[in-house]
Amino acid sequence: MNETVKTAEDRMKKTIASVQSDFGAVRAGRANPQVLDRITVEYYGTPTPLNQVASISSPDPRQLVIQPWDSKLLRGIEKAINTSDLGINPQNDGKVIRLTFPQLTEERRRDLTRQVKKYAESGKVALRNIRRDTMDKVKAQKKKGELTEDDVKDLEKDVQKLTDDYCKKIDKLSEDKEKELMSV
Repeated sequence: MNETVKTAEDRMKKTIASVQSDFGAVRAGRANPQVLDRITVEYYGTPTPLNQVASISSPDPRQLVIQPWDSKLLRGIEKAINTSDLGINPQNDGKVIRLTFPQLTEERRRDLTRQVKKYAESGKVALRNIRRDTMDKVKAQKKKGELTEDDVKDLEKDVQKLTDDYCKKIDKLSEDKEKELMSV
């Protein structure tokens, strides 16, 4: 396999990982610490990921408990959660912050499903951009005389097959997440 195609495959794997991360941040009615992965807190003047300044546990399926290692961070964590797109009000008892996840309504499930579809589509767009970039590199190699016409055709087929395979993976991930969201 050509080095250019290997690079494209590595980039596509990273795209899949990114899409999986996006899907993990979509809450599905039960408490999942992954929904907090995107939240950052001001810690000594530096925006720091929440999971690096506090322990996050799930004592029951509908609740997350955030216990900061420095109690001075409670207000900052509370503020960061309120300004995020989580849609959950944190309860601060002076020692820990509790997040209680309500049961999802049918309308909210549909909204989350639409959000999952957007993430999936943006992942596919990223894959197609990788394909385009790779093909531009292959054509540049042909122009320099490093590849023959047959090599270009073979590489084109390889890159297209890779793109199709990774698009199918995104479709499968999206389908699984939608089933998870729509199950009561």
